Amino acid sequence: MSDITRDDVAHLARLARLAVTTEELDLFSGQLDAILDTVSQVSQIGDDVPPTAQVLPQTNVLRADEPIPSLPRDQVLAGAPSAEEGRFRVPRILGEEL
Repeated sequence: MSDITRDDVAHLARLARLAVTTEELDLFSGQLDAILDTVSQVSQIGDDVPPTAQVLPQTNVLRADEPIPSLPRDQVLAGAPSAEEGRFRVPRILGEEL
């Protein structure tokens, strides 16, 4: 694998319109070289590895979707700060008219 040089990093930085210091050129060239080496190792694995979405089997942990009775309207509205005509009363938004 070819090494990523400072000139390569400087060229990429110019293309991306990034301002990088000389210290960053050294740092980024080493990091990019390590990334490309890792990608090269991964690409050598081959095509015989089956695709894996999840490593561990997943099970549904949700309860069954069964209808259950809800609270009576009067009991719900009793806990509301303000109610009107069997509904929650809320302040108007952005001066809307009814």
